[in-house]
Amino acid sequence: MADSQRLTTEVLQQLPRIDKTSTDQLLKNALTGFDRKIIVLDDDPTGVQTVHDVSVYTDWSPASIENGFREENPMFFILTNSRGFTRSETVKAHEEIARNIVRASEKYQRPFIIISRSDSTLRGHYPTETEVLKETVESLTTIKYDGELLMPFFKEGGRLTYNNIHYVRYNDTFVPAGETEFAGDRTFGYKNSHLGKWIEEKTDGEFTAEDTTYISLESIRALAIDSITEQLMAVRDFNKIVVNAVDQADVQIVAAAVVRAIKSGKNFLFRTAAALPKAIGEVSDRALLTGPELRKEDASTGGLIVVGSHVQKTTDQLQELKRKPQIEFIELNCPLLIDDEKEQQEINRVTSQCDSLLQAGKTVTVYTSRKRIDLGPGKSEEELQLSVKISDAVTQIVRQLNVRPSYIIAKGGITSSDIGTKGLSVKKAKVLGQILPGIPVWQTGNESKYPGISYIIFPGNVGKKSTLREAVEILEEQKTEVIK
Repeated sequence: MADSQRLTTEVLQQLPRIDKTSTDQLLKNALTGFDRKIIVLDDDPTGVQTVHDVSVYTDWSPASIENGFREENPMFFILTNSRGFTRSETVKAHEEIARNIVRASEKYQRPFIIISRSDSTLRGHYPTETEVLKETVESLTTIKYDGELLMPFFKEGGRLTYNNIHYVRYNDTFVPAGETEFAGDRTFGYKNSHLGKWIEEKTDGEFTAEDTTYISLESIRALAIDSITEQLMAVRDFNKIVVNAVDQADVQIVAAAVVRAIKSGKNFLFRTAAALPKAIGEVSDRALLTGPELRKEDASTGGLIVVGSHVQKTTDQLQELKRKPQIEFIELNCPLLIDDEKEQQEINRVTSQCDSLLQAGKTVTVYTSRKRIDLGPGKSEEELQLSVKISDAVTQIVRQLNVRPSYIIAKGGITSSDIGTKGLSVKKAKVLGQILPGIPVWQTGNESKYPGISYIIFPGNVGKKSTLREAVEILEEQKTEVIK
């Protein structure tokens, strides 16, 4: 199938079915006796989209990583927010993270695996981050990485890999990722939808499509776990492994083969979306969170919704939300943020309006100007820095608030990370689950500005046009019940 061809749901329905009970048992058997601590490095806060009752640490200090190693849970997340970093910043961060992981591993005599969780639409600092992790870990230990497994599949977001081509869902059609708006990202853009060719493109030919190992859906659906394990055992010299997947059951089968290979002495790094951590971390399914679970406190104040992402899906969702007359909207005028004096005036204006509306029981949406500021050709690093400056302004608004909202929704990866770490001062959070598919919820720690608040992390590129409105309605319905 050529990159330019669309994939339909009818094609997917023709695939052989697999029994979930069988895949659950295969994975359970493989994980028996598997003692690796699983550390997921999340390049924005949305990587917890598939898990619950898991800790997220918002720094990678020795103390935080040691706390993660001491937890009974086999898996913990570290929020790096590195998608908002420059290349040099992410190199420095990942060197430090790897060193601290190795030290904690030696201190607690616990082996580990590292999953570099990144965007299911293929954006992010690849291959830089996993290269740095590999080089740093290998320089400090006797570990030699045999391969790197890439699995950007994320069902809840409509991202799947079929015949080695990665697709993004638009309504009932799946579009090759290289033909979407995400491929045109000014910082992390790409051309290829075929993952082997994408790897070759991103590594400047150091690793080729021809030398890539492909785990096919045919092998997965045939439950050919022995042959998949053999494929993994044959990988050498940090060559790449591409996983085809269109359902979480596919991920479970591959995860079982991966664990078998690791038990047999192989070492892998992982660059995946959110599906693999759920499987290899043995996270059970959980029902979506309800309004009463998310909004347990007094509903006299309004909720706060912050929209920072600029992808088209977010803009469409914002317009849909504006159909709700009971919600107030405040636009943060981003062009004013370029001027230092006007920047603070604009931040103060928005903060003051938020406080007044929240105190009056009104739910308020603060959103950044939808028109992107174009700094011209060859300015990708400067534009990334400007996006961080805009996020910093949003963060300052949250930090300056005097009124505690009844809940907070943050839309966009960088936005939700900065609000969580800088605006709310979260050091450790508990993942409660998801309010809607692919939309995770943190419960903030006691150290945060608003301890115990439900913080909904809404990825910029997830959901239908109506999904943001639906999430708000779940929370506002509970508000109505409390007031009555």
